[in-house]
Amino acid sequence: MSEYVPTLEAEREPAVRDGPGTRARFWSARRVPAALTAAVLLAGSGLLLYDVVAVRLGHPGMGWRRELAQALAQRPLEQVWLQVGAGLAVALGLWLVVLAVTPGLRALLPMRAGEAGAVRAGLHRGAAALVLRERAMAVPGVRAARVRVRRARVKVRVVSHFRELDDVRADVGEAMRTGVRDLGLVREPSVAVRAERG
Repeated sequence: MSEYVPTLEAEREPAVRDGPGTRARFWSARRVPAALTAAVLLAGSGLLLYDVVAVRLGHPGMGWRRELAQALAQRPLEQVWLQVGAGLAVALGLWLVVLAVTPGLRALLPMRAGEAGAVRAGLHRGAAALVLRERAMAVPGVRAARVRVRRARVKVRVVSHFRELDDVRADVGEAMRTGVRDLGLVREPSVAVRAERG
């Protein structure tokens, strides 16, 4: 099996909201939701501004706006379609708020920065899992290994065909803890090892 070299992803845009050496995650630029929201707001405000200016100049307002205002004034709030529309608007607003206040890029683990001014790098969780799996496979007695890397925990499941399971579990746990330290992550996840006979 060829040796896997993990790739580092350095920041290419000022979407990170922290200084060098801090613990913050990388922030997603989220260009598509921002562009869609800006386009909808621009089109809606432009249409309303045009209608207001037309009314001020003595022209009649747009028919759809008069009909909508009349319908909203006459219809009771208990109607189902009004409640569904309000619920959809609230859900869309909450989704935009969540996108605005959360970093995103959950698959990218921040790495420790060396000195001030150094390029900030991140390691993909899939690459970290492959590196740690190679470490687990190097432990004597391990026939197969599966590694899942999360932000707070690394879950390792190994299959052993000889040696005592407790010994294999202890050796794999030590190898994983050393491997996690060698990854150079800002926040080192804890390690959970499960060994079974195969």
